[in-house]
Amino acid sequence: MEISYWVCVVSIVLCFFASGSLSIENFHQAFPIVEPDPGHTKLRLSREGLEAIERITTPIAAVAVIGPYRSGKSFLLNQLLSLSCYEGFGVGHMRDTKTKGIWVWGTPVEMDINGVKTSVFYLDTEGFESVGKSNVYDDRIFALATVMSSVLVYNLAETIREADIARLSFAVELAEEFYGRVKGQDVAFEPAKLLWLIQRDFLQGKSVEDMVHEALLHVPNSDGNKNIDMVNQIRDSLAIMGDNSTAFSLPQPHLQRTKLCDMKDGELDPMYVKKKEQLKQLVASIIRPKIVQGRPLNGKEFVSFLEQILEALNKGEIPSTGSLVEVFNKGILERCLKLYNERMAKLSLPLIGQSLQEYHERSMEEVMKLFEEQHFGRHHAKKSVEQLEEEIEKVHKNVIMANEYRSSKLCEALYTRCEDKMDQLQVLRLPSMAKFNAGFLQCNQSFEQECVGPAKTNYEHRMMKMLGKSRSLFIKEYNHRLFNWLVAFSLVMVVVGRFIIKFILIEIGAWVLFIFLETYTRMFWSAESLYYNPVWHVIVATWETLVYSPVLDLDRWAIPAGVIVALFVLYWRCNGRRKHGSSWLLPLYNNNKGGPNRPRSD
Repeated sequence: MEISYWVCVVSIVLCFFASGSLSIENFHQAFPIVEPDPGHTKLRLSREGLEAIERITTPIAAVAVIGPYRSGKSFLLNQLLSLSCYEGFGVGHMRDTKTKGIWVWGTPVEMDINGVKTSVFYLDTEGFESVGKSNVYDDRIFALATVMSSVLVYNLAETIREADIARLSFAVELAEEFYGRVKGQDVAFEPAKLLWLIQRDFLQGKSVEDMVHEALLHVPNSDGNKNIDMVNQIRDSLAIMGDNSTAFSLPQPHLQRTKLCDMKDGELDPMYVKKKEQLKQLVASIIRPKIVQGRPLNGKEFVSFLEQILEALNKGEIPSTGSLVEVFNKGILERCLKLYNERMAKLSLPLIGQSLQEYHERSMEEVMKLFEEQHFGRHHAKKSVEQLEEEIEKVHKNVIMANEYRSSKLCEALYTRCEDKMDQLQVLRLPSMAKFNAGFLQCNQSFEQECVGPAKTNYEHRMMKMLGKSRSLFIKEYNHRLFNWLVAFSLVMVVVGRFIIKFILIEIGAWVLFIFLETYTRMFWSAESLYYNPVWHVIVATWETLVYSPVLDLDRWAIPAGVIVALFVLYWRCNGRRKHGSSWLLPLYNNNKGGPNRPRSD
């Protein structure tokens, strides 16, 4: 016996090497198309089962049965295919689940659907809630079955639990999410026809349709309880199924469930046999070809679509029904908010309002792009987006306030600097309109260039008011101070010409200026009319030319220049007359009339 076993093994190996590949000849059996990885956390494709599907050139429809482990899914599929347990899907009687991953019956059932020849495959899925698996793995199986199938049979025992609704809701949302990631968020998800199959021993009382309808009704929540609100959100997420669901009840086939595979139809409960035939007709009536983006898929297209969805499922980080979607998205929100904070922290405040708004919008766009790439769930995403926008708006308002504060501090400093500058120009030793205008222009330009942000408008008004007031005050005092300066200058030049230089022309000119300012103007002009007289304008122009120019600021150099002039006069007074005699400068005062050399008159 052992020798014949090894002979068979060697023969198979030799045939494999001779042909170069192992092709499937008998498709009348079950094949795995999706298998779990060793860690039972992700899924991978099985080429053996895919080959059974790829050979189909007609449109494909898939009927998948999903439900808890040990709920009789494999037995139910064999019944729908009219196969025994020894021919069809493997049925396990032990406590661990028999089916691993997703299996397909290799021979499709050919049907004519609305005049189109369609190949219907039946899919058996690994039951959820078994030991040694993560919730994420169960959710991937459920979601993948939801995306692949044309008819999704949700096989439940006895009744509908809240956990069953939550799991279905999550699977539909998961399928919708990753369908969108593959086909684009703008492509509508086309859910499978959902069949609630309730296997129960009692058939009296409420119908399964009423049971499903009541289970999916909103729970009243007048007190705003968060837990009830979450329960209703789960029901809202099933809205995509719309009226695309139906319900059916099926009694238990026999009390001795471990012997079902050895029983013929005549030994099963007659009510079960009758309802089983009705179930076959119901499934056949709701089967439609698998439609993706408006067109049916053949074998190769179906496999390609399956590969894309599976890659998205395995690549994408997804939550599980054991961890609320909001909790999963909370981490995404924190990362997005951190990105926004980091972007806004790079700003060099203050900025003008438009620049800040544009930077905020660019940052918001980048943050929302990150959120769209990483968030989970379209329905849950709406609430998460609102929360993200609310948190970002808080940060944005803080940045706006900081910008206003920085702008106010900067403009206040510039305003104070200009105010001090204007005060300094008001008390020039030698008043100069040109110097005041230069300082006025410089102050105004520096304020316009350096003061930025929302506070600028307010400070511009203050600045214009302050500068206008300073200018009016300076002009008012300028003529009076210049008049007084000229009077004082004429008296000083009288003393200089009389006693220091002893230059009579200087003294005469000084006296003429003094008499003109103090006598003639008081007799013929008022002080105000003097300032509008062309003669006064000539005097002012001469004064401005002497006092201030871009090259020489006499106000700054008045004291050094005065000292130099005094030294020069002193030097000339002591040494100049001895060297050059009395004829060096004419006419001079002659003080020798009463000297010892004067000739006698007698």
